[in-house]
Amino acid sequence: CKRAPLSFASFLSLVSSDLTSVSSSCCTPFRLHPLKSIKIHQFSIMARLSSLLLASALATGAAFTPQSSVSSVARPSTKLNENFGFDFAEDQAENTPGILLGEANYKQWVGENIDNSFLNRQYDVVKRVRELDILALTAELGILSKLEKNGLDLATLESFLPAIEKLGVLSIVGGNQQLLINGLAPVAVEGAPFILPLIAGALEIGPPAFFAAAAGVAGVEYGLLANHVLIPFVGLEAGVYLGLLLVPLTGVLGGAGIALSSLKK
Repeated sequence: CKRAPLSFASFLSLVSSDLTSVSSSCCTPFRLHPLKSIKIHQFSIMARLSSLLLASALATGAAFTPQSSVSSVARPSTKLNENFGFDFAEDQAENTPGILLGEANYKQWVGENIDNSFLNRQYDVVKRVRELDILALTAELGILSKLEKNGLDLATLESFLPAIEKLGVLSIVGGNQQLLINGLAPVAVEGAPFILPLIAGALEIGPPAFFAAAAGVAGVEYGLLANHVLIPFVGLEAGVYLGLLLVPLTGVLGGAGIALSSLKK
């Protein structure tokens, strides 16, 4: 009779129970040699020790494995829901924190909780005028006397007040304080040491100086557009983007020349 190969399951059963007989699918059981039985017994002991060491290693590794679930700290929601004024949309006052509703509320909250914030910071006009000594420079250049020479004195300025009030200029200025203080004032005040000498020289000459300056600025704008000059490193049309500054400056200079021509006695 031909013996069948010893299966792995039968081998494990043999090792665990220290048996000396194996089963065969077509043969009767047979007795093992005593020396072979001793070797199998020793191998069984080594297998058990190996299994014990492997189980210990796995248990130790699992103890140092980080937990998959991490406790999260509850944070307030900063999601902003807009209804864009539609009645059928969600009520943003119910599902949005109050400090996020509107720019005014946000600025108020920043002003109450953050000192010297960039959002509410204003350009200190009086401080910078004092530091740059602009009033002394104005007196030194004799700008007021030159304005009077061209017909612009206090009486003339007073006559303009009713027209200014009728046009609503004061209300426009009051409604755009942030833009004027943080946008226009820094340019005017910081550039005053360079602009005032030019104004003094133009007032010394009179209205023709303003007309010439307006013509020169307009000529520069025309040259940029005609020659398709590009801004370096950017590649944009200089005539288009610089024109946002040059065209209004041309109107201001031309308007100043016309105003001085009509005021001159």
